[in-house]
Amino acid sequence: MNTGTEHQKSPSTEQGDSSAASRWAGHRVLHACSLALAVAAIVLFTLPARGSSTHSAPAGPPGMDHGMTAPPSATTPGMAGMPGMAGMPGMAGMPGMAGMPGMAGMPATATGEGLAAERDGYRLDSAATSLPAGRAVTYPFTVIGPDGRPVTDFADVQTKRLHFYAIRSDLTGYQHLHPTMAPDGTWTAELTALEPGTWRLYASFTPNTGPRKGSEFVLSRTVTVPGQATAAPLPAATDSTTADGYAIAVQGELTAGTPAPLIVTISKDGQPVTDLQPYLDSYAHLSIVHEGDQALAHLHPTTPVHADHGGPTLTLYALLGEPGNWRAYLQFRTAGQLHTAALTLHVA
Repeated sequence: MNTGTEHQKSPSTEQGDSSAASRWAGHRVLHACSLALAVAAIVLFTLPARGSSTHSAPAGPPGMDHGMTAPPSATTPGMAGMPGMAGMPGMAGMPGMAGMPGMAGMPATATGEGLAAERDGYRLDSAATSLPAGRAVTYPFTVIGPDGRPVTDFADVQTKRLHFYAIRSDLTGYQHLHPTMAPDGTWTAELTALEPGTWRLYASFTPNTGPRKGSEFVLSRTVTVPGQATAAPLPAATDSTTADGYAIAVQGELTAGTPAPLIVTISKDGQPVTDLQPYLDSYAHLSIVHEGDQALAHLHPTTPVHADHGGPTLTLYALLGEPGNWRAYLQFRTAGQLHTAALTLHVA
C-alpha cells in the first residue's frame, strides 16, 4: 500500500475518552436532492455525542459507512408517514425517517467516531496491549456480544464482514485491512510493520443476529509499539496530492456541522483517469481521522459503479461535526492495483 506525497496549499487518546465524547457532533455523508440533504442534516444534528452513547447505529448496505450512533426509536414530528423513506440505505432505525418522500434508495453514508472499546453491550476484546516494531505482525481479537460470548454472525458491508483500520497517534501509518475469522469468533488482522508509538486499532462491523442486528458499530482499542517514537508533524492543509504517478485534486469548503460536497478528480500524466475499478463496491474509499482525538470518518463516492470505467471525477458529501485538521486517506484501484493517497483537509 503506497501513500503519495502532497502539494501544499495552506497551512493518544484513551479509549472512550469522556472529554472527547462531549465534543463530538457526528458525521454524515448524503447524496440526493436538496430535500434529502436538508432532512438528513436535521436528523443528524439531533444525534448524541460519541461512542459512549447507549443507542444503536443505523443499518447499512454497501455504500453505508461505519459506526454512526443514532437515538432510540421514536417518531420525529413532521417526518413520520412521509412516503419514500422506507428502504433508504443507512436510514433504518433513524427516528421519523421511515416513509419520508423521495428518499427511497438514496445512497447515504453514516460515519462514526470509533473512540470507545464498548458500546450497546458489544465490546472489542483483545489480550494484546503491545505489538513489536519493525516487522509484520498479527493482531488477534474478538467482538463480544451482550450475552458475553464472541459474535460469529456478521452482515456483509461493502462485501466484507468486518473492516479493520490502524493508525498511529500522529496520524501516520494508515492501514485498512479485512481480517479473517475463525469458527470460534476469533479474528486475525495481518498488520504490516509498525513504527514505535501508540496506535489505535478500529473494527467496523454489523451484527447479523442479536439485539442490535443490523446496527453498525465502530469500536477501537489502543496498543503500544515499544521503541524510540518520533512523532511526524501533520502536513499542512492542501487541495492536491499524488500517489503512484496519479494526481489527485480535491475541491470543497468544509465547515463543522454543515453538509458539503467534496469533488475528487484523478488524473495521470495530465490526462483524466477513466479506468477506475470497483473497490469494495465503490470507486474509492476516503478514511478521515481527526487530529488530536483520532475520531474516524469513512466516506464513499455517490458516483454509480459501472464496471472498470470510473473517473475522473468522484463526488462525496461530508458532514463533519468537529472543526480542525483531518488526515484523509483516499483509496482507489486501477489495473488491479490499490493506490492510497494522503492529504490534510481543514474543517472550519
